[in-house]
Amino acid sequence: MEPSRYMRQVVLDTETTGLEVSQNHRIIEIGAVEIINRRLTGRHYHQYIQPDRAIDAGALEVHGITEEFLADKPRFAAIADEFLEFLTGAEVVIHNAAFDVSFLDYELKLCAANTRMSLACLEVTDSLALARKQYPGQRNSLDALCKRLGIDNARRTLHGALLDSEILAEVYLGMTGGQSSLGFELDAGQGDLSAQNNVNIDPSVYPQMAVVTPTADEVSAHEVWMKRLEKEGAEGCVWKALAL
Repeated sequence: MEPSRYMRQVVLDTETTGLEVSQNHRIIEIGAVEIINRRLTGRHYHQYIQPDRAIDAGALEVHGITEEFLADKPRFAAIADEFLEFLTGAEVVIHNAAFDVSFLDYELKLCAANTRMSLACLEVTDSLALARKQYPGQRNSLDALCKRLGIDNARRTLHGALLDSEILAEVYLGMTGGQSSLGFELDAGQGDLSAQNNVNIDPSVYPQMAVVTPTADEVSAHEVWMKRLEKEGAEGCVWKALAL
């Protein structure tokens, strides 16, 4: 599956008081994590929300968030601007997007934010639809995808918006042919990631390495392959960019 064409993505999840917007159910938690150039940055958005209504027993069994816990939390109107700012300029990835988007649009309408999700971000991508296309006829819940892709979700005893968004980010990157980190996550103040500053190689390893010099034919074939990648790749040839 082709990676997204967008540089910045926000992977998002919500928890709610129930299943139906038509029954005036509300959002009680939003969790979102940021991906830039297919790397988790460590930047995230997380907020619990006072829904001003009761939580269905079935929903409580899923997420474990009680009305007492939410009693002193802000209402959606108070956090709407901050939330929308986090989405600006991003493709938003949601598992079963229709569900979350219907609730988010409902909350935005109630607080007169004069926008909706389709306008607040560059695009909404449904990772469930992607999974169904990639794995037809199979179970494509978040837990099933974690098992299929070898992603550890042992922490997920209850649903939680931030934890689920973190897990979904790994699942999405795995489904679209990338890796979520390999230890290269960026964080504020982490500094320059140039090889000179960050790669430490033990010189004692060098004598153990066998250096194989390519033949002229092998070099020529490699150049042909690089040119093909440069022409056909969505982002050109990454190897060439690294060699500059």
